[in-house]
Amino acid sequence: MPGPKDLDPSSSPRALLGAELRHAREKAGLSQEELGQRLFVSGSFIGQLEAGTRRMQPEHARMLDEVLGTEDFFQRNCAAVAKSKYPEHFAEAAEAEASAAEIRQYAPLLIPGLLQTPAYTQAVCRAYQPTAPQAVIDELVANRMDRVRILDDPTEPMLWVVLDEAALRRATGGAAVMAESLQHITALVRRNRVIVQVLPFEAGAHSAMEGAIKLMDFKQAPPLAYFEGVGAGRLEDDPATVRHQRHTFDLLAACALSPEKSLAVLEGMAQDYVHEDHP
Repeated sequence: MPGPKDLDPSSSPRALLGAELRHAREKAGLSQEELGQRLFVSGSFIGQLEAGTRRMQPEHARMLDEVLGTEDFFQRNCAAVAKSKYPEHFAEAAEAEASAAEIRQYAPLLIPGLLQTPAYTQAVCRAYQPTAPQAVIDELVANRMDRVRILDDPTEPMLWVVLDEAALRRATGGAAVMAESLQHITALVRRNRVIVQVLPFEAGAHSAMEGAIKLMDFKQAPPLAYFEGVGAGRLEDDPATVRHQRHTFDLLAACALSPEKSLAVLEGMAQDYVHEDHP
């Protein structure tokens, strides 16, 4: 079990809560595993709460107050941590993503959020909510672009994406939007900021035909897997589950084109979309 991370309590409400949890746990003389047993969660989960990579839920706050004798401290303060600009089913994953050291992702149907352009995100959000006011769509796009800013750092997180050819062939937003999107991805690749592989149709059956994969690794907290469906999502820290997802991703990457060949494919498809938009 990795040791607890030294947190800056002023950095965020969740960091403060994590630091207070570590202090209360150590004061009670409990290990992460021992406290986890009393809450019916894993020791890894406790470590993630302390490291600030997981959000404290109200039921956990109530049990922590009972076990650690902290009156209602965690119950009163977990509400501040719960506030998020992201949809409820994705909020915890987005927060974990922002502190990840490495992210590995397989995108079977659409370009993943961290690689999207504003125009592509606009098209996706409008498809999800065809009758929403434009102000709502604009806010969703702005929030997505806030997430993308984690790539402004020159080295972290390491982002490795396997893009299914289906995600590239679906002309989301039209030819011009797709051309811009693929050009954006190739620019990131050429700057050595991301690793991208294309999984072509000709690869046939593969290890992740049942859905998307997202794995997040942290410097001082256990890894997480994120499972997402339509309007639903959950983080998973069970070591066996995360290990299986990692094995699946490794098999998938072995079936995909090399990064060099993938770059050539992406650049060629971008040009095809440009010519389609300007015949």
